[in-house]
Amino acid sequence: MVAVFYKDMLSWYLLTLKIREKLETENQGQGSEPVNQDQNLPSLPEITRSDQNNHNHEQTLSEAGKIEVTKESPKEPRDDWVISITDKLEQAHRDDDTTIWGKLCIYRVPYYLQENDNKSYFPQTVSLGPYHHGKKRLRSMDRHKWRAVNRILKRTNQNIKMYIDAMRELEEKARACYEGPFGLSSNEFIEMLVLDGCFVLELFRGAVEGFTELGYARNDPVFAMRGSMHSIQRDMIMLENQLPLFVLNRLLELQLGTRNQTGLVAQLAVRFFDPLMPTDEPMTKTDQSKLENYLARDKAFDPFADMGELHCLDVFRRSLLRSSPKPEPRLSRKRWSSRNTRVADKRRQQLIHCVTELREAGIKFRRRKTDRFWDIQFNNGYLEIPRLLIHDGTKSLFLNLIAFEQCHIDSRNDITSYIIFMDNLIDSHEDVSYLHYCGIIEHWLGSDSEVANLFNRLCEEVVFDTEDSYLSRLSVEVNRYYNQKWNAWRATLRHKYFNNPWAIVSFCAAVILLVLTLSQSFYAAYAYYKPPT
Repeated sequence: MVAVFYKDMLSWYLLTLKIREKLETENQGQGSEPVNQDQNLPSLPEITRSDQNNHNHEQTLSEAGKIEVTKESPKEPRDDWVISITDKLEQAHRDDDTTIWGKLCIYRVPYYLQENDNKSYFPQTVSLGPYHHGKKRLRSMDRHKWRAVNRILKRTNQNIKMYIDAMRELEEKARACYEGPFGLSSNEFIEMLVLDGCFVLELFRGAVEGFTELGYARNDPVFAMRGSMHSIQRDMIMLENQLPLFVLNRLLELQLGTRNQTGLVAQLAVRFFDPLMPTDEPMTKTDQSKLENYLARDKAFDPFADMGELHCLDVFRRSLLRSSPKPEPRLSRKRWSSRNTRVADKRRQQLIHCVTELREAGIKFRRRKTDRFWDIQFNNGYLEIPRLLIHDGTKSLFLNLIAFEQCHIDSRNDITSYIIFMDNLIDSHEDVSYLHYCGIIEHWLGSDSEVANLFNRLCEEVVFDTEDSYLSRLSVEVNRYYNQKWNAWRATLRHKYFNNPWAIVSFCAAVILLVLTLSQSFYAAYAYYKPPT
């Protein structure tokens, strides 16, 4: 009976003791003082506390009948803070490794670029790569990706383990192509490479060989040339939605059973993305001859060469520029100059005047027949611009190309230069209307105002040096012509007095009448001063 009584009292005592210790810890922050027995409690064995063994939480009963309670000293908040700072510095040291940044080629679009229009940068139908992997609105396409993998395995009589092992060998190299952490484990990342890579290759091969030849039904919801394909193509050309090219090359080698297939994926990609081309002009025989002669001398511009850690967006960009001889030399070769590099500003970034102002200065516009939409020339007062085809995917295409040129330090800014040049030319719907009249711009948008608004918003917040542009010399020549007053006077005369045939007839009649009047006045005065004898 006594033992039961002491057991109950001991439980209550230990409970009150723990509560008191907690209150003292919160008030004092560290340490504690000896706890005296409550005078109201019956006489109990002497209770003491020891802080010598901080990591031991057990209760022991000594031979003298004393109960010894040990507890752990609370850590100071300052210690956790110091540890947190140390961890951040170690992570910064790892991030500062130049070898990591050197392999980076698939970037997240900077927030200042995507702020006004993130729909053009984020996929709406299919995700490729880790940045948008697993997002709810894109999960419906995963089952079609698995269908693609299953179809490949059946067609080739191969085992999935071969693909997994191949991607495991490339995992570290592939991770280095992406920017920042993205929360995928090793197995999840490898599964993503296999799944997305096989899906992309099926689309590429189907567009060239035919999806029915690959075993898909004619009415397949994805693997068929139908309406959804345009949306898929547009998603696959986005900067954040890319796979490293060497991953696709390796997967295609496994499918074909042969090595050294470098360049084949790039060729398939160019064929697949051809509907997104911003021009429908065929290559002329003269341009074809120039291209062949150029490539015979210099292979460096080959868009299908092995460029290492690149992707389909970069291949498509190079294909847009593939028929280019070496571009005109820049006024300045320095890509990044602390003195000249600045955020785009309409007052400072003006390469050239708008169409309306150039016409008033006597500059005429003419369509140049070439498939190189960016190849603009200026000769004898004529600004010759190739035809540009604008459709509902042009905005997303140009924005992602600009974002890539902004992020990738080894990339030239040729697409950005062209877009800014056209932005300078187009200020209003009247400018678009006149370029359309000249056959330079063809669009499928609702109105000319939408086209003007498109160009005026494409290069907002873009970092650009006007001297580091392949169009810088041409702009200087156009501006020099624009600043000659005689050209402006001549243009004003032509626009105001010779803008239609009747005006020309009227002007000629007026001139004849003026000449006759002067002649009559002359002979009348002459007869007055020198009358006939």
